[in-house]
Amino acid sequence: MPNPAVLIIDDEPDIRELLSITLGRMNLDCVSATNVREAQQLLSSQRFDLCLTDMNLPDGNGLSLVEWMQEHAPQVPVAVITAHGNVESAVRALKLGAFDFVSKPLDLNRLRKLISVAIKVSAQDQTPSRQEQQAAQEDVRFGRLLGRSQAMMDLRELIAKVARSQAPVHICGESGTGKELVAQLIHESGPRQDASFVPVNCGAIPTELMESEFFGHKRGSFTGAVTDKTGMISAADGGTLFLDEVADLPLHMQVKLLRVIQEKTVRPVGETREAPVDVRILSATHKNLAALVAEGAFREDLFYRVNVIEVRVPALRERPEDVPELTASIVQRLAERLQIEPPTMAPQALERLRKYSFPGNVRELENILERALALSSGGTVTAEDLQLREAPVATATKETGAGVPGALGDQLEDIERDAIVKALEQTRYNKTAAAKVLGMSFRALRYRIKKLGIE
Repeated sequence: MPNPAVLIIDDEPDIRELLSITLGRMNLDCVSATNVREAQQLLSSQRFDLCLTDMNLPDGNGLSLVEWMQEHAPQVPVAVITAHGNVESAVRALKLGAFDFVSKPLDLNRLRKLISVAIKVSAQDQTPSRQEQQAAQEDVRFGRLLGRSQAMMDLRELIAKVARSQAPVHICGESGTGKELVAQLIHESGPRQDASFVPVNCGAIPTELMESEFFGHKRGSFTGAVTDKTGMISAADGGTLFLDEVADLPLHMQVKLLRVIQEKTVRPVGETREAPVDVRILSATHKNLAALVAEGAFREDLFYRVNVIEVRVPALRERPEDVPELTASIVQRLAERLQIEPPTMAPQALERLRKYSFPGNVRELENILERALALSSGGTVTAEDLQLREAPVATATKETGAGVPGALGDQLEDIERDAIVKALEQTRYNKTAAAKVLGMSFRALRYRIKKLGIE
């Protein structure tokens, strides 16, 4: 097998020589270009496994080349070399489709890791046998993400696409839609699949323990620290860190996380030096991060770093045609766990489920079916066994002109409005006191009051 080929694009001879020596020691063949035009000619005429480009070039910039490559050489991973601290350019490059970025002055250890991961991606894409193997693996993995609706087919296609990149991905969607499953699939479909996938529920860690849990600590750094502890970020080194419910991070931890993403280093509590760390950041929340940024509850700079690529997981009510397939799969799994024969779903029961709005999404469907299996008899689950607490919700009607999402949104806003009004009345319209009663910040309460038109 020939050595993988790398295209280096930089107008500085010293940088080209440094990169050529470094890559040569990794048994990689290097070809150099000094400008965008020359690079485009080489990419059009030769096969490359990786492209490394400087941001500033004599006849353009690295961003324009990244954009050009998405159309003319999409199979070649491209990494951008940026000036130190130029976060905006790095984020723009990732949004345009760059595989990753590395900052000057070049950290050769980090560069080697980046190149190793990129070569894995290229090998998966270009070797026929590996392509077949990858396709078979993806069939198995994506078998857990059920649904034949257009929304789910689009989601699986997007997962396969973003898995090739190292850009941070933010997964948004309602509770119970399967955001962690999507994160696992992104990890398992990418070049980091053999390394660790570390999920972290940001809302479940006490504030006083967060820094130690995320970054680790040295023995004796605080009372009770009797041994060294490896933090979850370091535990994910070489793999993927999944920050579930990232909106629940307190502001002081948001600042520290931002530094980890920007500098790719971590410093345990009680340690004086920072250590390099190589993790891909995936995050998720059921909350509206953009609204939290407007309220001042989430840092804007961190928002733009974790939200480089957004993946939205559709609610179950948006894909009712997937309910029968999901139901069959869940019933089969529950029956195996209970060691019973899978019961038959009565047609009326399936129709009732198909028309139900599922505020809790797939997680609620699982709970409904588990209860129904316990109540059913005669080997058939009837509509009565489902015990749905909400009347079936139809799609848009002529009388209301509203669909399920709008109707549910109105119901939630009514509940929220009533809770805020009661808190205001209880505190004699003292907003500061009302915010404490509701467990939110004064700024957040003021934002909700304005949005809901309470004043």
